[in-house]
Amino acid sequence: MLLKELPVGARARVIGFTEAGGAYRRKLLVLGMTPGVEMEVVRVAPMGDPVEIHVRGSALTLRKEEANVLNVEKL
Repeated sequence: MLLKELPVGARARVIGFTEAGGAYRRKLLVLGMTPGVEMEVVRVAPMGDPVEIHVRGSALTLRKEEANVLNVEKL
């Protein structure tokens, strides 16, 4: 499942990255989005872009392209 498919309030664990995520992969890794980390979807903008998540005690806002790169597992 992709991050963009999660509803507000859902908790998930990062499984990995899609093949198309080459450019964003490094950026997401630097931001702490490593495989195995747990996160919570806090808010989604009305048009679905951007998505705010809490991960490792920080709030991150990801654009659609960045959210489409993350494979997650719903908890």
